[in-house]
Amino acid sequence: MASGILELSNVAKTFGEGPQAIRALDGVSLSVKRGEFVSIIGPSGCGKSTLFSIVGGLITPFEGRVQIDGHPVDGSHRDVGMVFQEESTFPWRTTLQNVAFPLETQGVPKAEREERARHFIRLVGLEGFENHYPAQLSGGMKQRTAVARTLAYEPRIMLLDEPFGALDEQTRLLLGDKLLEIWSALQQTMLLITHNITEAVQLSDRVVVMTFRPGRIKQEIKIDLPRPRSSEQIAAAEFGRYVGLIWNLLRDEATRGMRESERRLAAG
Repeated sequence: MASGILELSNVAKTFGEGPQAIRALDGVSLSVKRGEFVSIIGPSGCGKSTLFSIVGGLITPFEGRVQIDGHPVDGSHRDVGMVFQEESTFPWRTTLQNVAFPLETQGVPKAEREERARHFIRLVGLEGFENHYPAQLSGGMKQRTAVARTLAYEPRIMLLDEPFGALDEQTRLLLGDKLLEIWSALQQTMLLITHNITEAVQLSDRVVVMTFRPGRIKQEIKIDLPRPRSSEQIAAAEFGRYVGLIWNLLRDEATRGMRESERRLAAG
Protein backbone atom coordinates (compact mmCIF):
# COMPACT_ATOMS: atom_id res chain seq x y z
CA MET A 1 0.00 0.00 0.00
CA ALA A 2 1.11 3.54 -0.71
CA SER A 3 1.94 5.48 2.43
CA GLY A 4 -1.01 7.49 3.79
CA ILE A 5 -1.97 9.46 6.86
CA LEU A 6 -4.19 6.53 7.88
CA GLU A 7 -3.03 2.94 7.44
CA LEU A 8 -5.06 -0.16 8.25
CA SER A 9 -3.30 -3.51 7.98
CA ASN A 10 -5.16 -6.84 8.30
CA VAL A 11 -7.68 -5.40 10.74
CA ALA A 12 -10.08 -8.00 12.15
CA LYS A 13 -12.54 -8.22 15.01
CA THR A 14 -14.50 -11.07 16.58
CA PHE A 15 -17.25 -10.51 19.12
CA GLY A 16 -18.00 -13.25 21.62
CA GLU A 17 -16.52 -16.71 22.00
CA GLY A 18 -17.26 -20.28 21.01
CA PRO A 19 -20.20 -21.21 18.75
CA GLN A 20 -21.86 -17.83 19.31
CA ALA A 21 -18.80 -15.85 18.20
CA ILE A 22 -19.36 -13.39 15.35
CA ARG A 23 -16.50 -12.49 13.04
CA ALA A 24 -17.39 -8.89 12.21
CA LEU A 25 -14.26 -7.95 10.24
CA ASP A 26 -11.57 -10.04 8.62
CA GLY A 27 -8.30 -8.89 7.04
CA VAL A 28 -9.18 -5.29 6.17
CA SER A 29 -6.24 -3.33 4.77
CA LEU A 30 -6.66 0.24 3.57
CA SER A 31 -4.49 3.32 3.03
CA VAL A 32 -6.02 6.82 3.11
CA LYS A 33 -3.93 9.71 1.83
CA ARG A 34 -3.78 13.11 3.50
CA GLY A 35 -6.66 15.26 2.22
CA GLU A 36 -8.45 12.33 0.57
CA PHE A 37 -12.21 11.71 0.81
CA VAL A 38 -12.93 7.98 1.06
CA SER A 39 -16.34 6.36 1.52
CA ILE A 40 -16.93 2.86 2.87
CA ILE A 41 -20.15 1.25 1.71
CA GLY A 42 -21.63 -2.16 2.32
CA PRO A 43 -24.77 -4.01 3.43
CA SER A 44 -26.03 -4.00 7.00
CA GLY A 45 -23.85 -6.37 9.00
CA CYS A 46 -20.67 -5.85 6.98
CA GLY A 47 -18.76 -4.34 9.92
CA LYS A 48 -18.62 -0.74 8.67
CA SER A 49 -19.45 0.74 12.06
CA THR A 50 -17.09 -1.69 13.80
CA LEU A 51 -14.29 -0.51 11.53
CA PHE A 52 -15.24 3.12 12.21
CA SER A 53 -15.12 2.51 15.95
CA ILE A 54 -11.74 0.78 15.75
CA VAL A 55 -10.21 3.69 13.82
CA GLY A 56 -11.81 6.12 16.27
CA GLY A 57 -10.39 4.23 19.23
CA LEU A 58 -13.78 3.20 20.60
CA ILE A 59 -13.21 -0.56 20.21
CA THR A 60 -10.17 -2.33 21.62
CA PRO A 61 -8.59 -4.81 21.41
CA PHE A 62 -8.63 -5.92 17.77
CA GLU A 63 -6.45 -7.89 15.42
CA GLY A 64 -4.15 -6.20 12.94
CA ARG A 65 -2.81 -2.65 13.03
CA VAL A 66 -4.16 0.89 12.66
CA GLN A 67 -1.68 3.75 12.34
CA ILE A 68 -1.92 7.50 11.92
CA ASP A 69 1.29 8.89 10.46
CA GLY A 70 3.08 5.78 11.62
CA HIS A 71 1.82 5.94 15.21
CA PRO A 72 -0.38 3.05 16.40
CA VAL A 73 -4.00 3.65 17.37
CA ASP A 74 -5.19 1.51 20.28
CA GLY A 75 -7.61 3.88 22.01
CA SER A 76 -9.08 7.37 21.66
CA HIS A 77 -6.86 9.58 19.55
CA ARG A 78 -6.51 13.37 19.50
CA ASP A 79 -6.05 13.37 15.71
CA VAL A 80 -9.43 11.71 15.01
CA GLY A 81 -12.78 13.53 15.08
CA MET A 82 -16.08 11.67 14.84
CA VAL A 83 -19.59 12.62 13.69
CA PHE A 84 -22.44 10.15 14.17
CA GLN A 85 -25.91 9.76 12.68
CA GLU A 86 -27.57 10.13 16.06
CA GLU A 87 -28.44 13.57 17.40
CA SER A 88 -25.47 14.64 19.51
CA THR A 89 -25.90 18.33 20.23
CA PHE A 90 -26.35 19.41 23.84
CA PRO A 91 -29.94 20.71 24.13
CA TRP A 92 -29.05 23.15 26.93
CA ARG A 93 -26.31 24.83 24.86
CA THR A 94 -26.67 27.30 22.00
CA THR A 95 -25.07 26.62 18.63
CA LEU A 96 -22.07 28.74 19.61
CA GLN A 97 -21.72 26.98 22.95
CA ASN A 98 -22.06 23.55 21.33
CA VAL A 99 -19.35 24.26 18.76
CA ALA A 100 -17.05 25.79 21.40
CA PHE A 101 -17.47 22.86 23.79
CA PRO A 102 -14.38 20.80 22.80
CA LEU A 103 -12.25 23.95 23.05
CA GLU A 104 -13.70 24.64 26.48
CA THR A 105 -12.69 21.16 27.66
CA GLN A 106 -9.15 21.88 26.41
CA GLY A 107 -8.96 25.05 28.49
CA VAL A 108 -8.92 27.47 25.54
CA PRO A 109 -9.72 31.00 26.81
CA LYS A 110 -13.32 32.10 26.23
CA ALA A 111 -12.60 34.86 23.71
CA GLU A 112 -10.38 32.61 21.59
CA ARG A 113 -12.71 29.62 21.66
CA GLU A 114 -15.72 31.75 20.69
CA GLU A 115 -13.76 33.30 17.82
CA ARG A 116 -12.77 29.85 16.55
CA ALA A 117 -16.31 28.53 17.04
CA ARG A 118 -17.74 31.43 15.01
CA HIS A 119 -15.29 30.65 12.21
CA PHE A 120 -16.54 27.06 11.91
CA ILE A 121 -20.16 28.12 12.28
CA ARG A 122 -19.66 30.35 9.24
CA LEU A 123 -17.93 27.50 7.41
CA VAL A 124 -20.92 25.16 7.81
CA GLY A 125 -23.37 27.90 6.83
CA LEU A 126 -25.01 28.57 10.22
CA GLU A 127 -24.06 32.23 10.62
CA GLY A 128 -26.98 34.01 12.29
CA PHE A 129 -27.94 30.95 14.34
CA GLU A 130 -25.21 31.25 16.97
CA ASN A 131 -27.67 31.91 19.80
CA HIS A 132 -30.27 29.31 18.79
CA TYR A 133 -30.77 26.15 20.84
CA PRO A 134 -31.01 22.73 19.13
CA ALA A 135 -34.79 22.63 19.61
CA GLN A 136 -34.96 25.71 17.37
CA LEU A 137 -32.95 24.09 14.56
CA SER A 138 -33.86 21.65 11.78
CA GLY A 139 -32.31 18.17 11.66
CA GLY A 140 -29.87 19.26 8.99
CA MET A 141 -28.82 22.31 11.00
CA LYS A 142 -28.20 20.15 14.06
CA GLN A 143 -25.93 17.89 12.03
CA ARG A 144 -24.05 20.89 10.68
CA THR A 145 -23.60 22.01 14.29
CA ALA A 146 -22.14 18.58 15.09
CA VAL A 147 -19.79 18.83 12.10
CA ALA A 148 -18.66 22.32 13.16
CA ARG A 149 -18.09 21.13 16.74
CA THR A 150 -15.88 18.29 15.51
CA LEU A 151 -13.95 20.58 13.17
CA ALA A 152 -13.42 23.16 15.94
CA TYR A 153 -10.60 21.21 17.58
CA GLU A 154 -9.03 20.60 14.15
CA PRO A 155 -8.66 16.82 13.95
CA ARG A 156 -6.34 15.53 11.24
CA ILE A 157 -8.83 12.82 10.23
CA MET A 158 -12.60 13.16 10.32
CA LEU A 159 -14.79 10.06 10.58
CA LEU A 160 -18.43 10.39 9.56
CA ASP A 161 -20.85 7.55 10.31
CA GLU A 162 -24.02 8.11 8.25
CA PRO A 163 -24.12 11.77 9.38
CA PHE A 164 -27.07 12.61 7.11
CA GLY A 165 -28.76 9.19 7.21
CA ALA A 166 -31.81 10.38 9.15
CA LEU A 167 -32.51 13.28 6.76
CA ASP A 168 -34.68 13.39 3.66
CA GLU A 169 -32.98 12.84 0.31
CA GLN A 170 -33.09 16.46 -0.85
CA THR A 171 -31.55 17.77 2.38
CA ARG A 172 -28.99 14.98 2.28
CA LEU A 173 -27.82 15.97 -1.20
CA LEU A 174 -27.60 19.67 -0.30
CA LEU A 175 -25.66 18.94 2.87
CA GLY A 176 -23.37 16.75 0.79
CA ASP A 177 -22.60 19.85 -1.27
CA LYS A 178 -21.86 21.79 1.93
CA LEU A 179 -19.61 18.99 3.19
CA LEU A 180 -17.66 19.11 -0.08
CA GLU A 181 -17.16 22.86 0.35
CA ILE A 182 -15.80 22.28 3.86
CA TRP A 183 -13.55 19.43 2.70
CA SER A 184 -12.15 21.57 -0.12
CA ALA A 185 -11.63 24.65 2.07
CA LEU A 186 -9.82 22.76 4.84
CA GLN A 187 -8.19 20.01 2.76
CA GLN A 188 -9.51 17.73 5.50
CA THR A 189 -8.97 13.98 5.38
CA MET A 190 -12.43 12.40 5.57
CA LEU A 191 -13.61 8.81 5.95
CA LEU A 192 -17.37 8.37 5.45
CA ILE A 193 -19.50 5.34 6.24
CA THR A 194 -22.74 5.26 4.27
CA HIS A 195 -25.46 2.99 2.88
CA ASN A 196 -26.25 5.55 0.17
CA ILE A 197 -24.56 4.86 -3.18
CA THR A 198 -25.43 8.28 -4.64
CA GLU A 199 -23.93 10.01 -1.61
CA ALA A 200 -20.74 7.94 -1.88
CA VAL A 201 -20.28 8.83 -5.56
CA GLN A 202 -21.17 12.50 -4.99
CA LEU A 203 -18.55 12.99 -2.27
CA SER A 204 -15.68 10.59 -2.74
CA ASP A 205 -12.29 10.23 -4.35
CA ARG A 206 -12.62 6.49 -3.73
CA VAL A 207 -15.45 4.19 -2.70
CA VAL A 208 -14.53 1.04 -0.76
CA VAL A 209 -17.14 -1.72 -1.20
CA MET A 210 -17.34 -4.28 1.61
CA THR A 211 -18.69 -7.81 1.73
CA PHE A 212 -21.34 -9.09 4.09
CA ARG A 213 -20.08 -10.46 7.40
CA PRO A 214 -17.27 -11.04 7.99
CA GLY A 215 -16.53 -7.68 6.44
CA ARG A 216 -13.75 -7.71 3.87
CA ILE A 217 -12.89 -5.23 1.15
CA LYS A 218 -14.49 -6.54 -2.03
CA GLN A 219 -13.30 -3.78 -4.35
CA GLU A 220 -12.14 -0.16 -4.37
CA ILE A 221 -13.62 2.16 -7.00
CA LYS A 222 -11.81 5.36 -7.94
CA ILE A 223 -14.40 8.06 -8.69
CA ASP A 224 -12.92 9.87 -11.66
CA LEU A 225 -15.42 12.72 -11.85
CA PRO A 226 -14.29 16.35 -12.10
CA ARG A 227 -13.96 18.55 -9.02
CA PRO A 228 -15.28 20.85 -7.72
CA ARG A 229 -18.22 18.46 -7.59
CA SER A 230 -21.84 18.99 -6.55
CA SER A 231 -25.25 17.32 -6.54
CA GLU A 232 -25.92 18.89 -9.94
CA GLN A 233 -23.85 16.09 -11.43
CA ILE A 234 -26.12 13.24 -10.34
CA ALA A 235 -28.03 13.42 -13.64
CA ALA A 236 -24.84 12.92 -15.68
CA ALA A 237 -24.40 9.60 -17.48
CA GLU A 238 -20.95 9.00 -15.97
CA PHE A 239 -22.32 9.57 -12.47
CA GLY A 240 -25.02 6.98 -13.15
CA ARG A 241 -22.41 4.55 -14.44
CA TYR A 242 -20.59 4.66 -11.10
CA VAL A 243 -23.85 4.19 -9.19
CA GLY A 244 -24.68 1.14 -11.31
CA LEU A 245 -21.19 -0.32 -10.94
CA ILE A 246 -21.26 -0.03 -7.15
CA TRP A 247 -24.79 -1.46 -6.92
CA ASN A 248 -23.74 -4.48 -8.98
CA LEU A 249 -20.90 -5.07 -6.52
CA LEU A 250 -23.23 -4.64 -3.54
CA ARG A 251 -26.25 -6.57 -4.75
CA ASP A 252 -25.03 -10.08 -3.89
CA GLU A 253 -23.71 -8.90 -0.52
CA ALA A 254 -27.00 -7.19 0.32
CA THR A 255 -28.89 -10.35 -0.68
CA ARG A 256 -26.70 -12.43 1.63
CA GLY A 257 -27.37 -9.99 4.45
CA MET A 258 -31.14 -10.07 3.87
CA ARG A 259 -31.22 -13.88 3.82
CA GLU A 260 -29.18 -14.04 7.03
CA SER A 261 -31.63 -11.68 8.75
CA GLU A 262 -34.57 -13.78 7.56
CA ARG A 263 -32.85 -16.97 8.80
CA ARG A 264 -32.28 -15.48 12.25
CA LEU A 265 -35.88 -14.30 12.48
CA ALA A 266 -37.15 -17.73 11.46
CA ALA A 267 -34.93 -19.38 14.09
CA GLY A 268 -36.44 -17.13 16.76
